[in-house]
Amino acid sequence: MTVLQIHRFASFDGSKIAYRELGEGRPVVLLHGYFSDALTNWVRFGHAAAIAARGLRVIMPDLRAHGSSAKPHDVASYPPDVLADDGMALIDHLELDDYDLGGYSLGARTVVRMLVRGATPRRCVIAGMGYSGLTAAQRRSAYFANILDHLGSFEKFTPEWNAEAFLKTTKGDPVALRHLLDSFVDTPANAIAEIGIPTLVLSGDEDDDNGSAADLAAALPDATLLLTPGGHMSAVTKPELGQAIAAFLTA
Repeated sequence: MTVLQIHRFASFDGSKIAYRELGEGRPVVLLHGYFSDALTNWVRFGHAAAIAARGLRVIMPDLRAHGSSAKPHDVASYPPDVLADDGMALIDHLELDDYDLGGYSLGARTVVRMLVRGATPRRCVIAGMGYSGLTAAQRRSAYFANILDHLGSFEKFTPEWNAEAFLKTTKGDPVALRHLLDSFVDTPANAIAEIGIPTLVLSGDEDDDNGSAADLAAALPDATLLLTPGGHMSAVTKPELGQAIAAFLTA
């Protein structure tokens, strides 16, 4: 796997957020999913390289409580919408005013939260996310809370067991990740309907973990829906994901 230098900056509350970069050109900020990190989501399977090869500067933070970023154990470090706050702080830190923004799963939900909070990318990518995953985020939070509250108790090869196995591969911090769940904020339907930025809604053709991607695309004023092979976990391992993002951002 490509070795990339780790950069860090102090977010709005002083917590250190790590990020990596690959390529040169127009910047695109990509946010990874829950239990994951930037290397696993974007680098390991070649997506960042595919996007950078099209002349883009790929900026990939590790979300708070993940990867090389801060993993505080105090509840006060996880106020509502904290990941959107961190994302906006990264944009400010890098002084980006002409950029694209994308995310997968939790990263995609964070992209939407940033948009409704005032982020103004040229284009955005919402991947691994459906309509109800935005409007009813607490439902998905409850699923992961159950996993984190009962680690080691799940039958082998069930979805919960698989999620716990993934957590182990990324060396996730269960305490920090559990606190992060309580920061998730629903996005109301009227706010989604006001997102006018050209958007790629990207989903595995077997992925309904976060609701309907088709319904999300239909609710957005300027969206393109594209399905790639796989389910929620497996779609990230396939080259079509990075190829689709690269093509959309450079069209």
